[in-house]
Amino acid sequence: MAGAYDDRDGLIWLDGKMVPWRDANVHILTHGLHYASAVFEGERAYGGKIFKSREHSQRLLDSGNMLDCQIPYTVDEIEAAKDEVMKASGLSDAYVRVLAWRGSGEDMGVASARNPVRMAVAAWEWGAYYGDAKMKGAKLDIAKWRRPDPATIPCKAKASGLYMICTMSKHAAEAKGCSDAMMFDYRGYVAEATGANIFFVKDGEVHTPDPDCFLNGITRQTVIGMLKDRQIKVHERHIMPEELEGFEQCWLTGTAAEVTPVGQIGDYNFEVGALTKDIAEGYEKLVRE
Repeated sequence: MAGAYDDRDGLIWLDGKMVPWRDANVHILTHGLHYASAVFEGERAYGGKIFKSREHSQRLLDSGNMLDCQIPYTVDEIEAAKDEVMKASGLSDAYVRVLAWRGSGEDMGVASARNPVRMAVAAWEWGAYYGDAKMKGAKLDIAKWRRPDPATIPCKAKASGLYMICTMSKHAAEAKGCSDAMMFDYRGYVAEATGANIFFVKDGEVHTPDPDCFLNGITRQTVIGMLKDRQIKVHERHIMPEELEGFEQCWLTGTAAEVTPVGQIGDYNFEVGALTKDIAEGYEKLVRE
């Protein structure tokens, strides 16, 4: 499948029905479009099976609750919708996007309690998120925007509005010839990339930022489990910017990113070392079990 995302063949699950791809539309006065009252999940299917599917469905519901946007479906109903889309797509390996949002209704100001919460599920082919970076290591810029204080946002929700600074940071990075940008948090600690968590290696041990103000990714949690199974010490902690110079290896994790090596962040360089390769290869095997 190729071309603009609004002009493709196929079917999308929308509010309980399968509709032609080009007809899966919403009204211009949809609340989610104006006020970012939307949450989503990005998932990957391997061999026809979505990896950690139920965990993604539960997180969608949890995210909706954090935004006071209760999604009118259960985990089982969301799972059934995804299964229906996968079968209709005819795809074995696919990216699956589930989106829930406040639709148009009686409210059009900031408040939207009377507007219905809607949901859609789509699936398409999507290769490596960072292209050939999976082989040679991604090049990252350092973003000027920072992950906010959790007192200002529902930082544990996978909410659409929280990605605004990520989009701006990634655009700025791409303009410099980079694949992505690494972000600091509001205190100045290393946080994450614009859509992926980050790991570092030093002296055979792994260091990764404490997700106390950003999303603790499902892939992140999976990789930490893999490292512990390999008896590798994992330090989840606050990481200062000046520590970047001392790290030997680096990688990103995320549903879209999977496990992607990083070769450079700003002026700091990293090798695509043995541990990075082992975790990347191990993850590829795990998702297809």
